[in-house]
Amino acid sequence: MKIIQYPSPNFNERPLAAKIDCVVLHYTDVATLDEALQILTDPNRESRVSCHYVIDEDGSIYQLVPAEKRAWHAGVSSLEGRENVNDFSIGIELQNGGYYAGYALTGSWPEFPDAQINALKELLNHLMTKFPITIERIVGHEHVAPKLKIDPGPAFPWGKIRKI
Repeated sequence: MKIIQYPSPNFNERPLAAKIDCVVLHYTDVATLDEALQILTDPNRESRVSCHYVIDEDGSIYQLVPAEKRAWHAGVSSLEGRENVNDFSIGIELQNGGYYAGYALTGSWPEFPDAQINALKELLNHLMTKFPITIERIVGHEHVAPKLKIDPGPAFPWGKIRKI
């Protein structure tokens, strides 16, 4: 698995007691990978967002934040009663138009290409061997912030991911 380093300054240290035990999947909600990378690495944006990995539609994997650091991807969030999901998760963005750059413009949800899903599965397998992450702890942003987010959205192929 080839991972392209594309460092983001938007991260901080995890709390000392935090153990990485889940992955949160997102879609970028922008039209191009370049636009996504610009947003996720911009230290001057008011939102200062980031993630650990971005996977392009062609399957290319970019690492923006080291897994041991706390990326800023989940926002106000909780999982199984634990607040601040960024503290104990790995954030993965999938390049996809999502709602604003996809559905709102075309009326249909953009698909996730096979090359992208295959790269995601390979990355998830790697992360599951490195950290105590189970298949049940691979969730969407919609699961940790359901009143705020809908990604990775209705076109995301959960069935393919649950079979890794």
